[in-house]
Amino acid sequence: MNKKALITGITGQDGAYLARFLLNKGNYEVHGVKRRSSSFNTARIDDLINDQDVYENKLFLHFGDMTDSISLNKIVGDVEPDEIYNLAAQSHVQVSFETPEYTANADAIGTLRLLEAIRQMDLVQKTKFYQASTSEMFGNAPYPQSELTPFAPNSPYATSKLFAYWITKNYRDAYGIFASNGILFNHESPLRGETFVTRKIVRGLVALSRGEKKTILLGNLDAKRDWGDAEEFVELMWQILQLDQPTDLVIATGKSFSVRDFINMVAHTLKIKLKWSGIGLEEAAFLVDGTQAIKVSSAYFRPLEVNHLVGDSTLAQQMLVWKPQKTIEELIQKMVDHEISNSISFRN
Repeated sequence: MNKKALITGITGQDGAYLARFLLNKGNYEVHGVKRRSSSFNTARIDDLINDQDVYENKLFLHFGDMTDSISLNKIVGDVEPDEIYNLAAQSHVQVSFETPEYTANADAIGTLRLLEAIRQMDLVQKTKFYQASTSEMFGNAPYPQSELTPFAPNSPYATSKLFAYWITKNYRDAYGIFASNGILFNHESPLRGETFVTRKIVRGLVALSRGEKKTILLGNLDAKRDWGDAEEFVELMWQILQLDQPTDLVIATGKSFSVRDFINMVAHTLKIKLKWSGIGLEEAAFLVDGTQAIKVSSAYFRPLEVNHLVGDSTLAQQMLVWKPQKTIEELIQKMVDHEISNSISFRN
């Protein structure tokens, strides 16, 4: 008998990879929640939607919104899922400073709405719940960060996600819901949104390699992050819900690189030579012909910066019998190859 999985945020990077992973297992009926919009916003899963053997046979989409408990209650009640993966969020840290109320409504209270839907629809004994937590909750806490590291959120996004993390634990303890947190460190892919720094760098440098003269505007080049492979990490979400008991696990590679390091590795992959000059807001990188490739802009600095995130995933590696697979060089190569084959004009 097929299991039913409900994915919020199915049209995002992680949701698209998770939907494919579950469908490929062959014993899942996948249901996704998408916001109603006047424009099409399903590009990452259009191939699945256009497959007549999959869409409305193994894959079903439902209109809903994390800020609307009525729609979430109806979807959860109609589907009665065996597993819920809550991947929906306003997930851009910089944007969360500009839209803090919406971020809290969707990311924090949205998680509460889903957990309440499980309880209100009498699915406590049936439905397992996965909450997509984030390394941003650690802020500038001492690194490497593990399950025992105190949280110190440094943005409305991180603070909202911290509420979601704790309410997931609260509902697990209070009502016995199988509810787990995956504290995922940065994970990237060709499906990453174009405004996120890794995809922005890859798109911009690919455009420069093709002769476009568009400078890439970036913020804090010294920020260090632990970058893993999104396609690999979503499989671990599923594994977390297959454990005998619910738990909270850090998922990370254990290696960190600065934004500047990432730029240099992408340039190396594209065989682009960069010459760096200046410091702080005056730092810049140029191509050999003098074209400015990278410019630091104060507009891309956060009101509160997070300097160094690198995860200690020892517990996850033990419990899930897993080790990080893709190196950052392999991840960059995958992103570059995809961008070259699908490249359009770059814009900041």
